Amino acid sequence: MPDRQPTRIGAPGGPAPRTLACPQPRPPTLTTGPVAGIVADKATASGAPAWGRRRVLLLNTTFEPLTALPLRRAIVLVVCGKAEVVHGDPAGLVLHSATDSILVPSVIRLSTFVRVPYRARVPLTRAGLMHRDRYRCAYCGGRAETIDHVVPRSRGGAHSWENCVASCARCNHRKADKLLSELGWRLRVTPTAPRGPHWRLLAGVPDADPLWLPYLGEPAA
Repeated sequence: MPDRQPTRIGAPGGPAPRTLACPQPRPPTLTTGPVAGIVADKATASGAPAWGRRRVLLLNTTFEPLTALPLRRAIVLVVCGKAEVVHGDPAGLVLHSATDSILVPSVIRLSTFVRVPYRARVPLTRAGLMHRDRYRCAYCGGRAETIDHVVPRSRGGAHSWENCVASCARCNHRKADKLLSELGWRLRVTPTAPRGPHWRLLAGVPDADPLWLPYLGEPAA
């Protein structure tokens, strides 16, 4: 994708960017001025802009969630007519070229149906487990900050969906390497492995865009 910056609708433009290219885009580069401020406010501590880390939810033609794409790849699919924008960026950011403007997408949908092989078990990740337990401690119901093994690994516990739960730091510290029976504790909910294609996305994306949630079987924020 040629060098071009996201700008808010109606914002004054800088030097005229080059025409959108397909299918090998170049990443956008930050420059000084009002456009840079839009992206730089989300820059990481190391100076790397969040722009390069943004993800876009890709849906099948049936609106089934498929994967989370890098923003550059999503733009290419839209420019080449292989996908359409379902939801744009909540801030209304737009990419401008010499001849066209494209709304920065949050959710896109393929124009042609893609058959996806069935994969049974969802990989265990911190992000996925926190989503499963809705960021609530499995012991006290408070805000979860860590992950705990119900049966400690030092006592033969497995690193699995069925033996891992979200936990607050206080309960995690108090439990240490003890069994629940030794503490007289009970789990609020029995941990199980989640099922469904959307869980693969939740397991791999720490911070899902609220616009994605209706397609992932989650209540909108």
